[in-house]
Amino acid sequence: MHPWQAPPPNTTAEAYFTNLQNGASIETPYRATFGLAGGWGLAPITSPVAGKSGHHHLLVNRDLPLDFKRALPFNDQYIHFGKGQMETLLMLEPATYTLRLLLADDKHLPHFVYSKPLKITVTRKNKDVDPKSMLKKEITLLNAVPGGRQKSPFRLRFQASGLNVAHMSQKEKDTGHFRLALTPQGASKPAELDFINGQTEVWLAPPVGAYIAKLDFVDNLNPTRVLVDSVPATLKVE
Repeated sequence: MHPWQAPPPNTTAEAYFTNLQNGASIETPYRATFGLAGGWGLAPITSPVAGKSGHHHLLVNRDLPLDFKRALPFNDQYIHFGKGQMETLLMLEPATYTLRLLLADDKHLPHFVYSKPLKITVTRKNKDVDPKSMLKKEITLLNAVPGGRQKSPFRLRFQASGLNVAHMSQKEKDTGHFRLALTPQGASKPAELDFINGQTEVWLAPPVGAYIAKLDFVDNLNPTRVLVDSVPATLKVE
């Protein structure tokens, strides 16, 4: 861990939706995005990775499995994201649904890493919307605090669209991992945090002061190559 990293106040591992809340009403197509807490990272199914890693599954109108030693099925109610995706386009018809995220390993055996169930209502399906227009390669530094003011420790979440997240050790083509640069005000050299194990969030406790935060998505085959970068954000740590 970098000296500015902090252990999460709540060490519970969980998957979660970053842009959906219980009771939400939406229109489809809808781009739903995923997060992963507790130090876990994303890893495609192409090769096994030891430790805290897996890939997301979206459960539609399904409870958690009773047997966590049995592989998850492949159907419309168990949607797999085995490439390391952090998003999906919901194409649901108007109705009420219960959604849940569940992490599993390369053999699709569930981990005890999941989200709380969300009940949503689809009010309309827009047939004139091109789903492809809703996805483009970009990354975002999610910071929900207005004005960038943060009290230590604080959490920064990362989001990737149109990209696949993986452990760098997998050496998987067309995948990457997040790298965060924090530059103190008046300094020329940033502190760099490299999330080579596919993590999609971090808890931080840097010294009090102002910072420029810059998030990059780095090629897992060539760590000197930045695949996608983001707009720098200003943070003020109090």
